[in-house]
Amino acid sequence: MRLSVAILLYSAMGLSASAHAENWPGFRGLSSQGLSSETGIPVRWSATENVTWKAPVPGLGWSSPIVWGNSIFVTTADDEGQSFRILAFNAENGSPLWSTEVGRQTPGRKEDQNSYATPTPVCDGKQVYAVFADGLIAAVDAETGTIAWRNHDTRFYSKHGLGASPILYEDLLIMPFDGSSSGEEREIGWKKPWDQAFLTAIDTATGKERWRGRRGMSRIAHVTPGLMKVGDNWQLISGAGDCIQGFDPANGERLWSVFSQGEGVTPSIVLGDDGLVFTCSGFEAPTIRTVRVKGGDSAEIAWEQTRNVPSLSSLIHVDGLVYAVTDKGVASCLDAATGEVVWQERLGGNHSASPVHADGHLYFLSEQGETTVIKAGKTFEIVSRNRIEEVCKASLAISNGRIYLRSQNHLFAIGK
Repeated sequence: MRLSVAILLYSAMGLSASAHAENWPGFRGLSSQGLSSETGIPVRWSATENVTWKAPVPGLGWSSPIVWGNSIFVTTADDEGQSFRILAFNAENGSPLWSTEVGRQTPGRKEDQNSYATPTPVCDGKQVYAVFADGLIAAVDAETGTIAWRNHDTRFYSKHGLGASPILYEDLLIMPFDGSSSGEEREIGWKKPWDQAFLTAIDTATGKERWRGRRGMSRIAHVTPGLMKVGDNWQLISGAGDCIQGFDPANGERLWSVFSQGEGVTPSIVLGDDGLVFTCSGFEAPTIRTVRVKGGDSAEIAWEQTRNVPSLSSLIHVDGLVYAVTDKGVASCLDAATGEVVWQERLGGNHSASPVHADGHLYFLSEQGETTVIKAGKTFEIVSRNRIEEVCKASLAISNGRIYLRSQNHLFAIGK
């Protein structure tokens, strides 16, 4: 399997890329693409079978678990959403290691299916970085939970709440803030484009902003960006309402922009071969839209597909095929080069979590707590259906030969 080139950047930061055990340091793992190189990952379990441990998680948050070494980190909003916390658990037995309150808020507007702790944290081995609903960014020591710094330069508001997750580039923490107006005309930034959306890059040592990249005219979104090697340089690929864009991750300069109609865009950026970037366009005119980055400052639409487009779950690219699942549980397999439909089948359930891939299998977790495991490939084949009977919206993490699953109230370790 050919992993995204983004894995090269994370490996250079000191992350393990062993086929036996690798870290899962941020949203969608080591490569930020939902891909694991580990083998022997479980394909069958239930609420009681093949579960190594189960730990309660206080409060409510839909951030996905991340793993570094023997520690698992999640965020939550406790005390009826007023307390922002980062939690650490022992990956071997699920025992709590520490719980740090990094901030408090007066709870504001959000969609019912969102939470005040939806952005997935990210770890570089020394610190854990987390973003919360009102724009607070915090860093804590990964071993002790001690607060290193807090940045609240951004007072974020969005009709939907905050859903994107931060990523790391060298010594920068990069986070998009694609909100909407909190003024009297609430449709600005949501139904009506505005010029106030931006990406911010925070110095991981000091917590100070190093650059701020402006989108131009765009609308509300919750898209986690990706990093692509273009020639000799890295590009930050970021999507929002009405746009797919490339930025220089070193200084925030916008390099190119492609129009992609839609607001409330949620699926994260997925990278393919030959400069392909796979995206979904959000609401209004749902489209799986793939662009090809042609050079340092240009990109063009490669293909589009309007059948069964996800509005929440991210796509996943494996061996020349792109897989998707809609909110209503219709799964698709597309040819990555052309967008041609290879197969479409109904999995059932509602789907918010993004799929992951390991050892030739794809894992689709529904909100009803059922994970459907299928074989990756041009022939649709279900391997198993595994239900835990709890509400699930966070995406799975894979590390240490196990699957780590966060439900509404618990954290599960599945496997040996």
